[in-house]
Amino acid sequence: MSWLWALIVGGIIGWLAGMIVGRDIPGGIIGNIIAGFIGGWLGSMILGHWGPVIGSFYIIPALIGAIILVAIVSLIFRSMGRSRG
Repeated sequence: MSWLWALIVGGIIGWLAGMIVGRDIPGGIIGNIIAGFIGGWLGSMILGHWGPVIGSFYIIPALIGAIILVAIVSLIFRSMGRSRG
């Protein structure tokens, strides 16, 4: 049952990061979950383990990491779109 919580929380973190940055992650809900998981890992690597924990995610570092990830991915996709045009 803990994996279900991890999927839900990862999706919410990825969705919130997309809302804050103002860009969507490609892939819909799957993209949000992936962004949440990678953002959680990235945020924990950069900021450490602190703050509230829900679904095995330290929420604040995971959200900050997901925001960084969404910003980087959106910049990459934006630059790819310009180079094709």
